Amino acid sequence: MKGAEPADRPHPSGRRNEQGIRVDPEAAAEYDPRRAVLSALVEDDPGVLSRVTGLISRRQFNIESLTVGPTTIDGHSRITMVVEETEPNIDQIERQLDKLKPVIAVGELADDAIRTELVLLKVRGNEPDKVNAITQMYEGKTMDADPQTITIQLTGDEQKIDSAIDAFEQFGIIEIARTGYTALARGDTATVPGEKPGTANEPTKPINTR
Repeated sequence: MKGAEPADRPHPSGRRNEQGIRVDPEAAAEYDPRRAVLSALVEDDPGVLSRVTGLISRRQFNIESLTVGPTTIDGHSRITMVVEETEPNIDQIERQLDKLKPVIAVGELADDAIRTELVLLKVRGNEPDKVNAITQMYEGKTMDADPQTITIQLTGDEQKIDSAIDAFEQFGIIEIARTGYTALARGDTATVPGEKPGTANEPTKPINTR
């Protein structure tokens, strides 16, 4: 039995993304990218950071920054990650991280969370008095100084750091290093779901938050 001509056959609408999944353009257009700060408690297994970053990079998600450091519980670390993705992708990142064995718990921080980052700036030392004045204005600290260069340490939220960098541009920024956000929830709210206070000597146990 002869089928329909190629031009008369139904064709699926939409396009495919990098993973080969067909995307409905109308559905995709409903979501604009937004920035999200994710916090994850992880066990200090060898290679845990590479497993986390590998999972994100394989799916081509956009990571703006990532920091990691110890917590109050021996053998646990906190990863703070800033991503800029659509709502479905942010949800998928959380789900995928939840599945990794070294990840104990993961969650997105609220907009009112305490967020701060550290930056080191090395500028030319031709005008030390002016550099010092701006350093004090932004509550910074001079870490090193000689006739050629001055290195300043600054901490604060992204807006403060960006403003300070703009102010130091006039002296000529030679080098810069930024940590990206590290963050904690306000008050007695747990930063990640199920997180236990360190004073209780009660490590957070793996939980399924979804």
